[in-house]
Amino acid sequence: MNNARDSFAKLLVRLMVGGVFLSEGIQKFLFPDALGVGRFVRIGIPAPEVLAPFVGGVETLFGALILLGLFTRLSAVPLTINISVAIFTTKIPLLLKSGFWTAAHEARVDFSMLFGLIVLMLIGGGKWSLDGLWRKKS
Repeated sequence: MNNARDSFAKLLVRLMVGGVFLSEGIQKFLFPDALGVGRFVRIGIPAPEVLAPFVGGVETLFGALILLGLFTRLSAVPLTINISVAIFTTKIPLLLKSGFWTAAHEARVDFSMLFGLIVLMLIGGGKWSLDGLWRKKS
């Protein structure tokens, strides 16, 4: 891959992963009954009134950092933990209850985000990121 295409590919992964997490984090605050505390109650997460805002904050903060390409590799770590917990608490039980195809359908975004985060941990934010600008100035 040439340098411009490589940088563009890294940017696209950052936009996808960061945009989804930022949006989902904000929505936990905008729609608490459907996506925040209420959802955490429905799926049996303990202390939902504490954990839902915490998760929303993590998704919002680190999603924004990934979008900007600031501390990209480091920012991917808490989001990897976040999406792994989501997979284990919601998608694995769905797999056991409803079977592979239902779980595969419901988990498509979760696994896309997980794999995108792994890519970002491996390759970083690229030259079209704040990390890249910072590295260039050093």
